[in-house]
Amino acid sequence: MKPKTTFVPVLSVSSGITDIEFYKNAFGAEGLWRINNPDGTVHVAAFLIDGAQFRLHEEGSRTLSPDKTGGTTVTIGLAVDDVHAVVAKAVTAGAFLLSPVKDYEYGYRQGEIRDPFGHHWLIEKLLSPEDLDDFVRNA
Repeated sequence: MKPKTTFVPVLSVSSGITDIEFYKNAFGAEGLWRINNPDGTVHVAAFLIDGAQFRLHEEGSRTLSPDKTGGTTVTIGLAVDDVHAVVAKAVTAGAFLLSPVKDYEYGYRQGEIRDPFGHHWLIEKLLSPEDLDDFVRNA
């Protein structure tokens, strides 16, 4: 049987990071594995959020963290059942609220946060596929 293709984002973090518990506390992420540098800082770590894998990797010569660039070039979408609860939990765990949870005319409930490492997360739930279809058709 052929393995299923999956998308595994790798988020760059500044060198010298030791505490990556935010993802467990904010999203209920399960730590899969972690490789430390000799000084105990994170080199690379893998997590699962409800079966979806992502990794953290210290920045290198080809990848820069949001701290280094002063911004980010990607927003991570996280589809959940209770957007309000996940955003509130993330903020309690140390995230910065970029956009409060709101229902949009295109059928989504969304809120956006920035994690302690500078990555933007769009926490969302599709409420109405019909509204999305109408919005796309009329765009």
